[in-house]
Amino acid sequence: MLLKDEVQSLKQVPLFAGIPPAKLKLLAFTSDRVSYGAGEVLFRQGDIGDAAYVILSGSAEILADSPNGPIKITELGTNSIVGEIAILCDGVRTATVMAAMPMEALRIRKEIFLKMLADFPEITIEVLRVLAERLSHTTSELTEARSRQRNS
Repeated sequence: MLLKDEVQSLKQVPLFAGIPPAKLKLLAFTSDRVSYGAGEVLFRQGDIGDAAYVILSGSAEILADSPNGPIKITELGTNSIVGEIAILCDGVRTATVMAAMPMEALRIRKEIFLKMLADFPEITIEVLRVLAERLSHTTSELTEARSRQRNS
């Protein structure tokens, strides 16, 4: 994928929709393009958050640890961002993320991501909106998954 294609992909991510193309080009240029095979782990729950990932192609499963093994919370596809929570909270990963199929992604290092937030305060508002939606969705998915697990 060419740099211009990566910029087009970043434009499709709601978080980055308001960023000028020149800044998106810089973001794409300073990010690392990574590939994962089906079943490969991007990061594990409890790992230190050092980067966020924008899925360019394929999909990733979001898994939460439980006493009975991992619980699939959701699956994210193309133009989704994952891993930003640990960056923002300056903490550890809240879930494991694994490629559900062959996947291409842009790995955005923590310092680059935080600089984007500082340079574009409007992104911070979008981040809050996305995180609130994700928290609501994750809470209901986790509740449902635990209920299914108890009933099996």
